[in-house]
Amino acid sequence: MKKLILLSALALAVPAWANGTDMAAPSEAAKKKETKKTEPEKFKFTDIKVNPTTSVKNQNKTGTCWSFSGTSFLEEDIMKKGGPELDLSEMYTVRHCYIDKAKKFMRTQGNINFAQGGGFPDVVYVAENYGMVPEEVYSGLNYGEEKHNHGELANALTAYINAIVKNPNRKLSTAWLDGFIGILDAYLGPEPESFTYNGKTYTPKSFAKELGFNADDYIMITSYTHHPFYKPFAVEIADNWLWAESMNVPMEEMKAIVDNAIENGYTVAWAADVSEKGFKWKDGFAVLPAPTDEADLEGTELSRWVKLSAADKEKERYDVKGPVKEVDVTQESRQKGFDNFETTDDHGMVIVGIAEDQKGNRFYKVKNSWADDHIYGGYFYVSEPYFLDKTIDVMVNKKAVPAEIAKKIGL
Repeated sequence: MKKLILLSALALAVPAWANGTDMAAPSEAAKKKETKKTEPEKFKFTDIKVNPTTSVKNQNKTGTCWSFSGTSFLEEDIMKKGGPELDLSEMYTVRHCYIDKAKKFMRTQGNINFAQGGGFPDVVYVAENYGMVPEEVYSGLNYGEEKHNHGELANALTAYINAIVKNPNRKLSTAWLDGFIGILDAYLGPEPESFTYNGKTYTPKSFAKELGFNADDYIMITSYTHHPFYKPFAVEIADNWLWAESMNVPMEEMKAIVDNAIENGYTVAWAADVSEKGFKWKDGFAVLPAPTDEADLEGTELSRWVKLSAADKEKERYDVKGPVKEVDVTQESRQKGFDNFETTDDHGMVIVGIAEDQKGNRFYKVKNSWADDHIYGGYFYVSEPYFLDKTIDVMVNKKAVPAEIAKKIGL
């Protein structure tokens, strides 16, 4: 009996680890609490200066951002001059650009880019040479769709023009251009020779004149070192079919022009690269995160980092939710990105204001043309480093150029 009691006592005295259990082990809830990662701080933007804009539009399934952003820029410039708030037709511009692009395509025997893309000078070019019309007069939706979708149209025009440029008759016929325009008429609708708007009859040219449009009011600005500063050149991008010139200035002066425009009530048409991993449209911002410097890490953070693969390090670099250290952009790094195809001509938008995040970092507020059902209602925020590095060119009203820069470029 004593022996039995002794054995029972010994059993009770066996430490928990001998049975494969740990009395000090945390509960499941505690485990989850320990392993739960701290949520990164999300961006909080405060608008500092925002200029009046017209409504956000939707280019939908088209490559015509240049027309939407360029038209928005002109609408806002008309407002700045004291004119009415308008909704001008983007497709009127697209139609005329297609026609004149096709003519140039033929004259160069097919040796220019023929595609949906274009640039801000195209919008000014059409307004100057053909005029403007309101959206309600020419929507360009003549093919059974409620929203723009140019997949079929673009393919039809491209196939047609490529067939004609092969010159199968050994001489171009007098019918080729009429056939091309016929496709545009079928999809976008015939061009209005005149129209009535607010009880008054106009032609497209008289409408543009009444709005006070003047092509000489605007200038394109860029910043690259493969051409001399303070002289114009045609930026070497495929969509610049007009071979329109931009004035070349140092990077910081390009930024100064944009800042001065916003501060003085002007919006700015902005062409940039949006294919970067730091361009997070759905989250409402675009940033240029700097690579992680191992010298800034220590302890467990460093030991974890060095074990990551190159792909995982790249993924972490762009897993941005809030304020982050960004690349220090220089004139040289900007040029390198353009020359090695890291910076590409992707998209046209409108800079409408200046903002700050919760850390005091400056951002530009940008109006897009991808509808208004997004986090900031069709707008988003672009950091200054992203702007400096990824801008192709901008268009501004000449009055928005600071006096000291205007003198350098001969305005």
